[in-house]
Amino acid sequence: MTGRTLRLSRLRRVGPEGRGGKPAESRGGKPRRRGAQPKVVALGGGMGLSASLTALRRITGDLTAVVTVADDGGSSGRLRDELGVLPPGDLRKALAALCGDDDWGQTWARVIQHRFQSKGDLHEHAVGNLLIVALWEQLGDHVQALDLVGRLLGAHGRVLPMSAVPLELQALVKGHDPERPEDIDTVRGQATVALTTGEVQSVHLVPHDPPAVPEAVAAVLDADWVVLGPGSWFSSVIPHLLVPELLDALIETKARRVLSLNLAPQPGETEGFSPQRHLEVLGRHAPKLALDVVLADEAAVPDRDLLTDAAQRFGAAVELAPVARTDGSPRHDPELLAAAYDRIFRMHGRIGPWR
Repeated sequence: MTGRTLRLSRLRRVGPEGRGGKPAESRGGKPRRRGAQPKVVALGGGMGLSASLTALRRITGDLTAVVTVADDGGSSGRLRDELGVLPPGDLRKALAALCGDDDWGQTWARVIQHRFQSKGDLHEHAVGNLLIVALWEQLGDHVQALDLVGRLLGAHGRVLPMSAVPLELQALVKGHDPERPEDIDTVRGQATVALTTGEVQSVHLVPHDPPAVPEAVAAVLDADWVVLGPGSWFSSVIPHLLVPELLDALIETKARRVLSLNLAPQPGETEGFSPQRHLEVLGRHAPKLALDVVLADEAAVPDRDLLTDAAQRFGAAVELAPVARTDGSPRHDPELLAAAYDRIFRMHGRIGPWR
């Protein structure tokens, strides 16, 4: 048994602690009482994860977000460089997405997303980024600080970083230099990878074997459903599969796994990608990963048969549903996405005891 497998085994036996310090009930333990909600873990980063969380908090109160920590641009990048902290931006966005629709929730969502405009050092810093970093410095504990921010905001769920160390995303990119279209270069930094004009071949993290946050691993092992995506494919979705302990948990969990596809290719990072190609590159980075459902917007899938073939390689069924906003923008509609998730949770695999 490897050290990583041993740690996973211990986490599975102990399980994460629920609110109030009481042990959370594992799927492998006693059946939950009728009316309990499904435990859902959503993985990703940026606006894609925010869209998923905004939908999921409408259908469950037992929700955990596991967020990428490789951002090196904007306010997050400046704080990371100056203070050596985790980039807080994607964590802040996830917390904002979990804020309620009441006055308290919406006021705090606006406050933590507010950016200062000035000619000085505070220019473009987000209030939430500064609050999160201040609590990290005060408490010396990433998870405790994020839980405290969540309580302040009245967040409908928990936000966790996928790793407790800042990560650098690196990519092998073909044609990153337009004057050398056939050459493959190493591109460093999430912000640069996301905007590359070349064809991303693969991505990896530095350090190559980063430690996962134990609470994130425990949440995946204890979940009923795990949702991966939508989001920037190479810089927000795939990085979760590059943290060894987190990938092991995703492979070993008894949870059902849903992959939520993007509404459109992302300029630069996935320019020209078909829905099935998104699956192909995911499989190259995590060949042992199995999925149960692939969710896609019906208008974004030109050939369902090709997507079905790609999904079957993961052992997954394809669910097509209208999940896009009706204004023509490549953004998810929270109510439609919530309805699609709710139907998947009810209809695929074992009907949960929460029904």
